[in-house]
Amino acid sequence: MRILLTNDDGVNGRGLHLLESVARALSDDVWIVAPADEQSGAGHSLTLSMPVRLRQHDDRRFSVTGTPTDAVMLALAHVLKDNPPDVILSGINRGANIAEDVTYSGTVSAAMEGALAGVPSIALSQAYPREGMGDTVPFAAAEAWASRVLRPLVELEMAPKTLVNVNFPALAPDAVRGIRVCRQGIRDYGRLRIVKRQDPRGYEYFWFGLGPVVETPGHSTDLEALADGYVTVTPLHLDLTHESSLRALHERFEAEA
Repeated sequence: MRILLTNDDGVNGRGLHLLESVARALSDDVWIVAPADEQSGAGHSLTLSMPVRLRQHDDRRFSVTGTPTDAVMLALAHVLKDNPPDVILSGINRGANIAEDVTYSGTVSAAMEGALAGVPSIALSQAYPREGMGDTVPFAAAEAWASRVLRPLVELEMAPKTLVNVNFPALAPDAVRGIRVCRQGIRDYGRLRIVKRQDPRGYEYFWFGLGPVVETPGHSTDLEALADGYVTVTPLHLDLTHESSLRALHERFEAEA
């Protein structure tokens, strides 16, 4: 089994090194094509206004001066074009990617790009307990649970244009309560927090942050399951069409004709 690894924290990210060790327990054919620098929040963007450079570090390790999407595109269309991967693993991200995070996340978007290309793809992220942890974010839960999650997933026959999003709770490994398959949640947009500051020259600048999570009844989403101490496994699909609105829109435009 050929495994392609990528991420959005950059080719030297701690989570990617951890994912590599997990992947090597699953296969001896592991390749890495990842952004040269951190691309958190890059979403599914690709680079169109400047050249993208590819640097080879060893036989199966490459970095890309671009986004996670750029990295997967170059991996599939150039580096591995004659022998594509059987599965793509993206992560392990420093920070959870749950609920609407998936629309901003470079980690999840790299897996989306793989799914678009028809390659089974899995995104993995490690939650952390508080802001400001930087490089001290603990990956212990991911280290202990990643293999348990991935072994059944890499053998799963995924539906076309789908991917799986995995998140590890911010807990010690023995405190994790298990693995829970759940749907994607949606946070209250009102939790957006903007911090305004001033630079030494007197000009304002801003940091974006998030307030507390608003829970939903039944604790049925990735938001609550992760907070409850479970590893979350959420299937996502790339068709964003809202099926139940199609008929109403057809009727509206037929009435206008």
